[in-house]
Amino acid sequence: MRTRQFRPRPLSERAESLANWQNTPFILSKPDALRGVMKIRNQKDFASGILLAVAGVSFAIGATNYGFGDSARPGPGYFPFGLGVILAVLGLVILRGAFARGSGDGEAIGAIPWRPLIGVVGALVFFGYFLPRLGFLISFPATIVITSAGGAEFRWKDALANALVLTLLSYAIFIHGLELNIPLWPA
Repeated sequence: MRTRQFRPRPLSERAESLANWQNTPFILSKPDALRGVMKIRNQKDFASGILLAVAGVSFAIGATNYGFGDSARPGPGYFPFGLGVILAVLGLVILRGAFARGSGDGEAIGAIPWRPLIGVVGALVFFGYFLPRLGFLISFPATIVITSAGGAEFRWKDALANALVLTLLSYAIFIHGLELNIPLWPA
């Protein structure tokens, strides 16, 4: 077996290669080298992936404050930790897809849809605050109407019909079927 002996190049060759460093394809300071490497191809997937990954990591970290138990007897932190890890991995998969070469130029994220955002968040805050005060049969249909008002195609007739049907189904499932102790009328 023949061993190869290291022989340093002469100083003139090394100086010449250093002078031509801009022509090498692996130098990252060259703008052309970065043009196709880390371009965000789909902004919506990028934002969604970041959001899911951050939420998953946050839930997994928050679950470490509770006992894990073991597989036979899981503790209160076992399931939230697993879901947080799964959510973070899903976010990373979606984030990776935002950089994929074949995904093309996706749509820009665009403006924040304030009306639906305020409608949904406001309805959830309303329901959480008024459920113990107004009871289920008043706060739940009002929540459905407030949520419907956040949409661009809001019609009173449709919102009230949805509120009636969803209230009846929720009453049948949660109060009658599962026998949850939820106040029905104002306290």
